[in-house]
Amino acid sequence: MSHIISVVNQKGGVGKTTTAVNLSTYLSYLGKSVLLVDVDPQANATSGLGINHRTLDKSIYQVLLGRLPLREVMIGGDLKNHKLVPASPALAGANIDLVGDPEREFKLYNLLQPVKDDFDFVIVDCPPSLDLLTINGIVAADKILIPVQAEYYALEGLGQLLETINLVKENLRPNLEILGAVMTMYDKRNLLSQQVMDELYRYFPAKIFRVVIPRNVRLTEAPSHGKSILHYDKNSKGAKSYERLAREILEHLSSA
Repeated sequence: MSHIISVVNQKGGVGKTTTAVNLSTYLSYLGKSVLLVDVDPQANATSGLGINHRTLDKSIYQVLLGRLPLREVMIGGDLKNHKLVPASPALAGANIDLVGDPEREFKLYNLLQPVKDDFDFVIVDCPPSLDLLTINGIVAADKILIPVQAEYYALEGLGQLLETINLVKENLRPNLEILGAVMTMYDKRNLLSQQVMDELYRYFPAKIFRVVIPRNVRLTEAPSHGKSILHYDKNSKGAKSYERLAREILEHLSSA
């Protein structure tokens, strides 16, 4: 059974793309077949795997507009069982291009249905906003993973995100679930990090992953080299944390 997990937080700079890229890579490393779908016009997940999004002539943009089939834009990721559907800057126009489509919220959902069973996991990296592309990412998903930065303003807007997810669940996808929240950029020396963690439990009782992703310079360096943390520095604290997150998710889904 395939799992479609969208990584969502409308606040930028929370480690959303870092989580999407490295979780998808580590799920592949652990033997699962994975498709990473980049629906963020910034295309950071695409460039983070070493693909120059500015030179691409085929991306998820053409697929959403019905000009190309999804399989035609898939490219190899950084492991043999890891594939990527890249984004490009042209994707920024999709919010306008799709606004008149009667099934605009279901575009990505409908595109993924014919291919999802080819993979154990489909990971969708959404934009840092609550626009039509993010709504598509939420509607397409079975489960939502929410990275939350261990900073003072981290919980700002979280209520709005949860309200949006609940609206999608009530009106469009009744089986949609929140997989959980994962704390990112965590510094155990910082009292504020623990305070944010405590506050997070109020939002997500029983849905906080045990693994926390530390503030780690190697994680921030890896995308500039076009590599996941597995291939950039597999012995770093950041790499070990993402491997533990992938294992925890597998454990959770196998017991569900």
